[in-house]
Amino acid sequence: MKALPGATASVWLTVADGDTAPAARSGDVPVLATPRLLALCEEATVAAVAPFLEEGETTVGTRVELEHLAPSPPGAVVEATAVLMEVEDARLVFTVTARQGATVAGRGIITRVVVDRARFRAGAGLPTDQGRRPGR
Repeated sequence: MKALPGATASVWLTVADGDTAPAARSGDVPVLATPRLLALCEEATVAAVAPFLEEGETTVGTRVELEHLAPSPPGAVVEATAVLMEVEDARLVFTVTARQGATVAGRGIITRVVVDRARFRAGAGLPTDQGRRPGR
């Protein structure tokens, strides 16, 4: 993996009923569920480094620190942006920010690790694949 600090990506989500807390079983108010916000932020981290991965590499999440700061109702558009802040061997540390317009809906730090996809799948008891990279 050859990514350098500063690599960035943004992804967007229009909140639908399936993205809400009741759908995720994480609450009873129909706004963007925190687990769905986290998934959106992780999607941005994956996209930020996808162009830099070598054949057979992927990343896996290992640590998350996330503040969910504002509610986003169905129909709201939420943009999550990840910025790679630190690369230490296989360890990647990102800052993530989710915005609904000018409002910061969430922010945090996500750590991922670069792994050999086939070895990781085998260690999890899964069949190996052909090394397909996300987003490609």
